[in-house]
Amino acid sequence: MTTTTPDSGPGTTLGWSLAVVLRRWHELTEASLTDIPHGSRGYHVLTAAVHAEPPTQAALAERLLIDRSVMTYLLDDLEEAGLVRRRVDPGDRRVRRVCATERGREVLAGARDRVDRVEERVLAGVDEPARALFRASALRAATSIQESSPTTDPCLAVREVVGGGDGPAGGRGGGRARRGA
Repeated sequence: MTTTTPDSGPGTTLGWSLAVVLRRWHELTEASLTDIPHGSRGYHVLTAAVHAEPPTQAALAERLLIDRSVMTYLLDDLEEAGLVRRRVDPGDRRVRRVCATERGREVLAGARDRVDRVEERVLAGVDEPARALFRASALRAATSIQESSPTTDPCLAVREVVGGGDGPAGGRGGGRARRGA
């Protein structure tokens, strides 16, 4: 029988640990977000549309590091599902702002609860103080990396860890063929 626990040698601890945690988080999160087009990717777009001034479509793509053409298809599917709508910016008619609908806010509230449960399940083997420290440390590290290297694509990193391509990392739902990153 093969074990999945790495040797305690150098180079296997942090990378292996993060990959295992990310893979499990991603599998469980995608399974819990089947009601949102494109799964976790759609969830992140919906979160940004709810918790901030309505972002422009271009700024949203840049912030979430999603190719602009892919963002268009993603927003088409979220809009078709009644979760967001795109409005013309009154200050610049060429710009579209992404606004969550009331239904989008309701769906996000339920999705947030499910993602919280997934996170608790993924970190169940760790006591609460260590979980809080892990979350805070991961956030600090991610923020630092993003600020120092804004072109780092977290979606590509996830695809590399979970086995990429057009599989689960591309999300679920929406019915549209996946394009680009």
